Amino acid sequence: MILLIEQLLNGLQYGVTLFLLAAGLTLIFGIMGVINLAHGALYMVGAFAASWVAIQTGNFWGGLVAGLVAAGLAGLAMETGVIRRLYARDHLDQVLATFALILIFNQSTVLIFGRQPLFTTMPEIFSGSIQILPGLPYPTYRLFVIAVGLAVAVGLYFLINKTRVGMLVRAGATNRQMVRALGVNIQGLYTAVFALGALLAGLAGVMASPIVSVQVGMGDEIILATFVVVVIGGVGSVKGAFVAGIALGMFDTMLRAFLPATLQQVMPGPEAQALGVGISSMGIYLMMALVLLVRPRGLFAARG
Repeated sequence: MILLIEQLLNGLQYGVTLFLLAAGLTLIFGIMGVINLAHGALYMVGAFAASWVAIQTGNFWGGLVAGLVAAGLAGLAMETGVIRRLYARDHLDQVLATFALILIFNQSTVLIFGRQPLFTTMPEIFSGSIQILPGLPYPTYRLFVIAVGLAVAVGLYFLINKTRVGMLVRAGATNRQMVRALGVNIQGLYTAVFALGALLAGLAGVMASPIVSVQVGMGDEIILATFVVVVIGGVGSVKGAFVAGIALGMFDTMLRAFLPATLQQVMPGPEAQALGVGISSMGIYLMMALVLLVRPRGLFAARG
């Protein structure tokens, strides 16, 4: 039971990271219709900037600010320099252009920081653990990541559902042409949404930097799972991104934690380990296939 609760918390922490990435991506895709493969590069930018500043200054909070600023500026440069020229182009052009951006960001990061991973020390206030249950200490920093993710989810809910900007975002996700016809500065809306998505991706990178090794290409590893979250949750739906992110984070973590050991009860150890790891690696894609069989547009797809 202790191990189960610990893995559930690990899954929740991974799930909120996926949500931070998927929330911005689903808004960008839902409103702009742009497939941005380079969204994971903004996650990497935030992680590298935060780690470098934290290492140089010994101040995690300064690194957090630096990571958000760097991701926001990178996102604005990406939108003004490349993405806005792709709005009227087909998805193949968008895929090719944003794939090129991945290569540019990765090689630029190598030139600036080198190929060696960066390792960030978490803030001292969160360096310990909290006794959640008897016999279950859990890292304070991971609980902090969960709290930040849930706070962002609440903030996005109020932004999307209770403000004029949110009304325009929801309208844009439903019918972009009608929003433009009503005289809304659609270009300004696009830029604002892209900047918000970049900040969320950067925040995800900052939060992950003390937990994972910050290395070139780290955004490429997580962007596939992020797209799965967007597809399952429904394009244009922040609510869908939250539900799908948490569900997939927990599902993936539980599979990796328990499936190999479970299979060892019915087959030899090496074969069980290999099969368990293989099934766990494709588990979220199997989940996506099952969801799309029942709801082809995702769980909470914006109506269009």
